[in-house]
Amino acid sequence: MPPVLILLTLFLPLGAGAEEIIGGHEAKPHSRPYMTFIESLHVGGNRSRCGGFLVQDNFVLTAAHCLGSSMRVTLGAHNIETKEKTQQIIRVAEAIPHPAYNDKDWSNDIMLLKLQRKAKRTKAVRPLKLPRANAQVKPGDVCHLAGWGATSLNATKGVASLQEAVLIIQDDQKCKLRFHRYIKTIQICAGDPKQIQAAFKGDSGGPLVCDNRAYGVLAYGKTKSIAPGIFTKVVSFLPWIRRSMKL
Repeated sequence: MPPVLILLTLFLPLGAGAEEIIGGHEAKPHSRPYMTFIESLHVGGNRSRCGGFLVQDNFVLTAAHCLGSSMRVTLGAHNIETKEKTQQIIRVAEAIPHPAYNDKDWSNDIMLLKLQRKAKRTKAVRPLKLPRANAQVKPGDVCHLAGWGATSLNATKGVASLQEAVLIIQDDQKCKLRFHRYIKTIQICAGDPKQIQAAFKGDSGGPLVCDNRAYGVLAYGKTKSIAPGIFTKVVSFLPWIRRSMKL
């Protein structure tokens, strides 16, 4: 069940992951002003794409497996294939993956991107709040996921316009049966195996938003499946995030 990267045209996969918005719908333009589109260039010339979200004017939070040798972010976008006046394209000055990230089991799959310059806050560009210390979500809680991932199980590329879907927090024990490497202390399981709306493969690094705060960072899921997706639990990494941003 390795994550599967959605690649830009004409490039081969690298094994990094990205979740898809399955069964969702197009978001209202710029209704999620924290959303960030991340493009990475890798050694050998391969290119990849991920999602992320602005957490400070000069910091984006995403998944560690989205790391590239050269990266840039697009803020304020709705349609990533159109040059919109709201868009701000900024190169990444420094990528800071979590030091304990494990690419074998995708634990601690979280990364900060320090931007070369601060983003300008507008109606289309605004940071997303992080959860309060010790805050938790519980099974049955309703959350949201957004991204530019593909919208069907058979799709081979992402979509141009931002998509969103409702996800339900799942029981840890049930998720452990589906994902044997699931670690409840640092991960969250969200989706709904009984419904089509689920994360699958598209924009890894996007936020699991509950009560207008980022509780998770999309890490991985099962390919060719509508099973729930696994998110890195942001609250477990708040001390590292704050140290890394030098707050």
